[in-house]
Amino acid sequence: MNLIIGGAYQGKLEYAEKVFGKQEVFTCSPERAELDFSKPVLYHLEDFVLACVREGIEAREYLRQHRPELDGKVIICTDLSQGIVPVETQMRALREMTGRAMVYLAKEADTVTRVFCGLGQKLK
Repeated sequence: MNLIIGGAYQGKLEYAEKVFGKQEVFTCSPERAELDFSKPVLYHLEDFVLACVREGIEAREYLRQHRPELDGKVIICTDLSQGIVPVETQMRALREMTGRAMVYLAKEADTVTRVFCGLGQKLK
């Protein structure tokens, strides 16, 4: 599993395509708390986490239960940990749950890369 994180509009998907080649992408939806493991790239994981918050599902536990299906995947998530803590309860829950999910995925991942201005910095 390869985890790519970074701020909004920093070129995470383009970086993934450059490093791993152009592959079929599953773009997560804030309306659906499920992932399509048939696709090699899972994009906008933070939207999946938002759907989990809305449906009362713990994203980290979902990912843990589906750990074998994550092998070989490229997972791309926007870093929500920077900036002002949201006032809205749901958005705070999103930020916290995304952080917990990213800690789990970073621990499990073969590689972790932060992308800033389209440049990848290998963290793991």
